[in-house]
Amino acid sequence: MSEFRSGFVAIVGRPNTGKSTLVNALVGSKIAITSPHPNTTRHAIRGIVNRPDFQAIVVDTPGIHKPKTLLGHRLNAVVGESLDSVDVIIMCIPADEVSGSGDQFIIDEVNKHPRSKKIAVITKTDLVNKAELAQRLMGIVELAKDFTWDEIIPVSAVIHDQIDLLSSLIGASLKPGPEFYPKDMVSDQPQEKWICELIREAALRDARQELPHSITVTIDEMSEREEQGSRSFYDIHATIHIERDSQRGILLGHQGERLKDIGTRARADIERILSARVFLGLHIKVSKEWQKDPKLLERLGFGEN
Repeated sequence: MSEFRSGFVAIVGRPNTGKSTLVNALVGSKIAITSPHPNTTRHAIRGIVNRPDFQAIVVDTPGIHKPKTLLGHRLNAVVGESLDSVDVIIMCIPADEVSGSGDQFIIDEVNKHPRSKKIAVITKTDLVNKAELAQRLMGIVELAKDFTWDEIIPVSAVIHDQIDLLSSLIGASLKPGPEFYPKDMVSDQPQEKWICELIREAALRDARQELPHSITVTIDEMSEREEQGSRSFYDIHATIHIERDSQRGILLGHQGERLKDIGTRARADIERILSARVFLGLHIKVSKEWQKDPKLLERLGFGEN
């Protein structure tokens, strides 16, 4: 019988390259929110991939980008911190886009960590034909000028194509080691942070223009009711923070219908992860220009790294 392996894996890439969708597919459970908007991930989220012969703690990082706000600088710092002590670095490169200076910048960052195994994952392969994919694979080899990828693998997390193969490659890249977490655990993310993210995901749906980047969520109160019955019941009150007064009406919608829809969608996901019934009360607050305000960033959970 082969020796059990374990270790840490960082997933990096430009914004909106399929990192969170890939993490969810590897873990086999939704532990990271997804949306079509860039920079949806704002914290390093750790998912736990449990297999009979290995355990991989996979860190979903924010997309590396040219920052325009203090929040952007702090998100990039999260990525750098995540790369410092991992066994494997996976770089997500979408099959349906052309690589430019953004990918090259990330590859240069990856090259600063010579002790980590490096896997290039071509994501979103369901969006291109075989000829386009072949051309993309050739380009990925040429991008890494100062090192050689340990593996290059095309996948589609949406249709689960080659996810099992990628999982096996990750396991083979880890060193012998113990289980860090129980086998039934899929994430070490604090429960309240997970709930905030599910509310933000619901709010991001159909959001347009600058609004997606202006939304963040905090929990004001969360308590369990003392009730009889086999199923728990939680009261959760949360605040959706935005940056400008003009954004309040967008989130509220006509006669509050949009906010009600956000609450309905978020509550369904929260009840699933808590395995409980939930009352969810949502409040909108204008936290003016919070992405640029150091004190507000600290208060909202984006402390300086």
